[in-house]
Amino acid sequence: MAGASVLPPAEVLLSKRVQEMALNGEQPPAPYVSRYDYDATEDDFSTVSEIPVIDLGILSSSKASSEEYEEELMKLKSALQSWGCFQAIGHGISSSFLDKIIQVAREFFEQPMEEKNKYSKTVVEFEGYGADPVPEEGQSLDWSDRLFLDVDPKDLQKFQFWPESPACFREVLKEYTEKTKMLTELTSKAMAKSLNLDENCFLNQFGERSILQARFNYYSKCQRPDLILGLKPHADGSGYTSILQDEVGLQVFNEDKWHTVPIVPHAILIVMGDQMEIITNGVFKSPVHRVLSNSERDRISVAMFYTPEKGKEIGPEEGLVDGERPKLFKKVKDYADIHWGYYQRGMRALHTAEA
Repeated sequence: MAGASVLPPAEVLLSKRVQEMALNGEQPPAPYVSRYDYDATEDDFSTVSEIPVIDLGILSSSKASSEEYEEELMKLKSALQSWGCFQAIGHGISSSFLDKIIQVAREFFEQPMEEKNKYSKTVVEFEGYGADPVPEEGQSLDWSDRLFLDVDPKDLQKFQFWPESPACFREVLKEYTEKTKMLTELTSKAMAKSLNLDENCFLNQFGERSILQARFNYYSKCQRPDLILGLKPHADGSGYTSILQDEVGLQVFNEDKWHTVPIVPHAILIVMGDQMEIITNGVFKSPVHRVLSNSERDRISVAMFYTPEKGKEIGPEEGLVDGERPKLFKKVKDYADIHWGYYQRGMRALHTAEA
């Protein structure tokens, strides 16, 4: 029709849901193709890597022996220096409640489209149900749908995007938010102590109004996992991220190859973001990671992004800067916004913070 605007293909596709395309048996459209270097050995889910497992219970217990405590603390430091992530056990969140989180996420995504669309976002908005905002031209799209919500501080919550169905969704998410706040406090203190710093130094950098955001991901089955990724390679712009997953698929890039993260029952994967690499003056690494697609099964994950408060300046801890290790990064604020601009171009942003 004359005068009618024609949307770019990416915007048209992002107004549809991957889950809908998968259920209809549609072939993945060309803008989703992201893999031109397919290596079958990298996609072998049976060969998973030994991502370090850290018992936070030992690091928070007064009953642990000093030898146990010091050993676990050194394991934590080593894990974050080499991998930039670890599988947390002994975190204090019950197995039954973690199962409930995955269950309500699955129940939400299994609802009819008309119910989920009550919480939908436009292709340019971030919060709500749908896909990430349209990336820059030439960037591939992810074979996944997500529900993204600001959950803390409470005055940032926008309940128009919080599902009322399943009926328990909101209460479960509120409870998980409170439990995650306790987890981040425990983790932040343990990480600081592993570097011989004041246990509150990372908490102080993040600020009293540090931010938590929840991302519920649904990765539909995909007919062409050799060509298409569930989530493209990236490092997180957060301080750090905690991830629950019900199936393998997440991979971390380390020592020049991709490593599949195994499922450790009821463990929570903690992944450093760029801001922790900045705060630790490069001692802890912010790893690049991605999610494979799978032709045989779908996958659910729930990520909680923990980020310094808006407008608060962060920078390398003074105790990690000396003659042998000069300051690698300058002070920055609202780095997550800078990171997002680069992410949309398929690039990392860490260089923008280099001293």
